[in-house]
Amino acid sequence: MRKQQRADHLLRRLNDLYPETPIPLDHKDAYTLLIAVLLSAQCTDVRVNLVTPGLFALADNPHDMMHVPVGKIQEIIRPCGLSPRKSAAISELSKILVEQHGGAVPADFAALEALPGVGHKTASVVMAQAFGVPAFPVDTHIHRLATRWKLTTGKNVIQTERDLKKLFPRDAWNRLHLQIIFYGREHCTAHGCKSSNCLLCQELFVKN
Repeated sequence: MRKQQRADHLLRRLNDLYPETPIPLDHKDAYTLLIAVLLSAQCTDVRVNLVTPGLFALADNPHDMMHVPVGKIQEIIRPCGLSPRKSAAISELSKILVEQHGGAVPADFAALEALPGVGHKTASVVMAQAFGVPAFPVDTHIHRLATRWKLTTGKNVIQTERDLKKLFPRDAWNRLHLQIIFYGREHCTAHGCKSSNCLLCQELFVKN
């Protein structure tokens, strides 16, 4: 198959395999999603979901969170790793949201990426999942699969994102990035892919 044919095939098959794409991180609104995504850096979604109930019981909005001592935030989120950096970012971004955005999470890439601890991937997740704006968040897992499926030769997630956006229709991006994550976790892991046990790799490279 050529690259576009592989992309078209993957889109059809992932839609079949994952018709529903629940958001893996527990949240109730854009702010709690933003915090959960920030915490998920170098941490599993499962662990984040174990930690956030305690954090959000303490403060689940920027008005309350900005008054919580950074040390208290750090104590709660320590299991997620990088707790000094993440706790400082949560505190500071909460203040910025109150002081500059009326306490609301902005539905704007530039404004989100200007927040402490929020990079392009985090902003893309919030834009896609909280606001429904077409985005294609690419983390190391999606980058790995896109490379394995020969959809990109990008050396980093930025180039991979550009390549994937060219291959897949815009109205599929928000759903597709979750479908790829779900498939990778179940069938095509970071430890390697045995094509005999991986349906999509078998269809793409063994049968053709």
